[in-house]
Amino acid sequence: MHSRIDAGVTSVSRIEPIASTTSVGTVRLTVSDLARSTHFYEHVLGLSAAEGEDGSVALSAGGPRALVELYGDSAASPLDPRSPGLFHMAILMPDRRELATALARLGNARWPLSGASDHLVSEALYLADAEGNGIEIYRDRPREEWTEHDGTLAMATLPLDLRDLLTELDGTTEIGALAPAETSMGHVHLQVSALAPAEAFYSGVLGFDVMVRSYPGALFVSAGGYHHHIGLNTWQSAGAAPRDPGAVGLRSFDVLLPTPEDLESVISRVREAGLDVRPAADDGFLVEDPFGNDVLLRVA
Repeated sequence: MHSRIDAGVTSVSRIEPIASTTSVGTVRLTVSDLARSTHFYEHVLGLSAAEGEDGSVALSAGGPRALVELYGDSAASPLDPRSPGLFHMAILMPDRRELATALARLGNARWPLSGASDHLVSEALYLADAEGNGIEIYRDRPREEWTEHDGTLAMATLPLDLRDLLTELDGTTEIGALAPAETSMGHVHLQVSALAPAEAFYSGVLGFDVMVRSYPGALFVSAGGYHHHIGLNTWQSAGAAPRDPGAVGLRSFDVLLPTPEDLESVISRVREAGLDVRPAADDGFLVEDPFGNDVLLRVA
């Protein structure tokens, strides 16, 4: 295995796949206006806010972990749309009716969409938060409805019929203000400067399976046959330098392993690859990907 992963690495031989029930957890963001951003996540997305001892704000839907944590820094430079970092974080709704409710909630808040797509495996709404961080809100189709093409999971980007989606709410007289407790962070999609080192790190070292290569300039990896837990693309960021850690945008995101043994297995591979592993302040271990993004590896 290569001793280091950088822009010049094209492959790393993977020792073993990551545990099949691995998932993505909390996404942490730097924002320049904490009050404005908190208002968005509470009143537009329907999440509940709790202030941390360090002044951060945790946004949740009632689950055991926050979906998003916000860290305010009035001196943070603006989000650079061409820098490696967050393309979007994807909030997973438990069913189609709740996706329709999320759409209605956005409409009530008069918050604009940037897109709406049918990906065959899922249906998705796209928008940006108050500081430009990308967000996807989606629901999965049942796995038995997923199909393959030439041995690869079939995914596409087709228009989503919003009028049809809203028929899920026929007869509904009131839209709930809060997202349901079953809401989770389904995946994270990153901008990267090159796909080869991205694959070397996320598949070759961490152990995610490559699911889809058919999108030009993009790669999708997952655990346990999911369509993707991490998306990677170079659409706006090809050849870019690592991200500015002091800018608005991604601070870190969780990769949740099912057991301490699974966590130790991944940490061992990271160390074998010659990468630095830093203990996190609360629990877990931080490792930096080749583009300056911090991944927090921890037990679910």
